[in-house]
Amino acid sequence: MAKFLVVLDVDSTLIENEVIELLAAYAGSEPEVADITTRAMNGELDFEQSLRSRVETLTGLPVSVLEESRRDIRVTHGAQEMIAAVIAAGGCVAAVSGGFHELLDPLAHSLGLSYARANRLEVRDGKLTGKLVGAVIDAQAKADALREWARDSDTPLSATIAVGDGANDLLMMEAAALSIGITAKPIVRATADVQIDTRDLSALLPLLGLRS
Repeated sequence: MAKFLVVLDVDSTLIENEVIELLAAYAGSEPEVADITTRAMNGELDFEQSLRSRVETLTGLPVSVLEESRRDIRVTHGAQEMIAAVIAAGGCVAAVSGGFHELLDPLAHSLGLSYARANRLEVRDGKLTGKLVGAVIDAQAKADALREWARDSDTPLSATIAVGDGANDLLMMEAAALSIGITAKPIVRATADVQIDTRDLSALLPLLGLRS
């Protein structure tokens, strides 16, 4: 049985970036995509619809931009310290993202995460098609992932923690025993149990009794 299960949103939570914006920079659509991202995170737009419209702007980009974008990802300060402390205490750390497997999977491996889930970009003839493959990881899918991973790790829901910053994290945060907003949008600040107003994930540790 895991002592804790900490489930993290990825963009602007586990990492400082919004990966869709990293990719959009190569397509020349970053300003448009950034505007849609902000509106979606504030709960002003349907997430799936907004995601598909943003991904569509990537049509025709070579698959090599995925590797190039991975190099630009910056892990949030304190993330590695927090993950190591939770694992040392017998817990698990996971990440679930409205972003993309192609960028999350290598990061999850390097950080030692127990679970990771994200959307998958369709690639044909070495280029992005502007479409997604499979079901979209939306707010409900994030909540479902938290419950699934709690069962898989034999962690009671009473020992689950969800960390996020935008509207797509609300159902996951509602499902967890403890919800933590990190430099969060107003819609999250209105409902999360705890707010962290600095970009430092090690600030979770006192909340878990792992640091005084």
